[in-house]
Amino acid sequence: MTRSRATTGDVATNTMATYYSQRATAGLLISEGTQISPQGQGYAWTPGIYSPEQITGWQKVTDAVHAAGGRIFAQLWHVGRVSHTSLQPNGAAPVSPSAILAEGVKVFVDAQGLGPAGGAGEMIQHSMPRELSIPEIKAIIQEYAQAARNAIAAGFDGVELHGANGYLIEQFIDSQTNQRSDEYGGSLQNRLRFLREVATAVADAVGKERVGVRQAPLTTLMGAIDDNPEETYIAAARILNEIGVAYIHIAEADWDNAPVMPVAFKEAYRKAFSGTLIYAGKYTTERAEEALSKGWADLIAFGRPFIANPDLPYRLQHQLPLNQPDRTRFFGGTTVGYTDYPFYNH
Repeated sequence: MTRSRATTGDVATNTMATYYSQRATAGLLISEGTQISPQGQGYAWTPGIYSPEQITGWQKVTDAVHAAGGRIFAQLWHVGRVSHTSLQPNGAAPVSPSAILAEGVKVFVDAQGLGPAGGAGEMIQHSMPRELSIPEIKAIIQEYAQAARNAIAAGFDGVELHGANGYLIEQFIDSQTNQRSDEYGGSLQNRLRFLREVATAVADAVGKERVGVRQAPLTTLMGAIDDNPEETYIAAARILNEIGVAYIHIAEADWDNAPVMPVAFKEAYRKAFSGTLIYAGKYTTERAEEALSKGWADLIAFGRPFIANPDLPYRLQHQLPLNQPDRTRFFGGTTVGYTDYPFYNH
């Protein structure tokens, strides 16, 4: 859950350590998207995991989470085309498998240069991307592997590859964002090659048991659309099963008019992947219990409810009312709407 609270140098802060440690009663915390390189950034004030200072900043977070009895994975992120020249090194164009603009896809930039506490961010259309060369693709794969090593050095218990929500990995996978004609495009297996090579490199770097992958088979976020999502994503699940990653984290639906993921699709995931399956997307306690009891899911993830309820597991367990999140405080700002949500008085 991107909150855009990192400080100068895209470094995690003591306030971020408080935020995560407040939520350490989750079975597993997955961090906000954390860029693997300066090129991988798509929004203002998001944290990175590529510099020594960033590793040190995240160490404060993981220490605080572990001290509170929690476990935390770092979500490794390259946004690909979903960026703006103002966020890219030397004002360069963002990169993508293909030079395709997604009309209406917006990114969060620092409009006035005031930093996160100034809260002066602005949503603007992402910049026209350029197509990656094969040597550049190979270099990004190694950046993922190094970011995973950095995450373990920072004390994370594992890493999750952000292969969802229209970011770089999904841009390679989905047919409407990948128009390449080389080994990384065209056929389904070619479009899945980048995912296979990134997941393999990261598993080799830190151990497959420390690696998860987030996917969003039916979402159209950031203009990423696949023409045959069930065929595509079940093939992806088989690849991840072959590599032996610990889990797949499926973003099923996270906005009001999102399509419902058919039961048959979920059952196909279960047949294709023998590891842990996590589902996220507007789940209630009742829907979560149903998914677990019917065997579609092993874990259920909560996002927006956890923003406003640091003690969410306790509240769900005891059927207590939930705080409602303040959407105006989601991105950037101070501790207000971040670490000041109340715990239930018990």
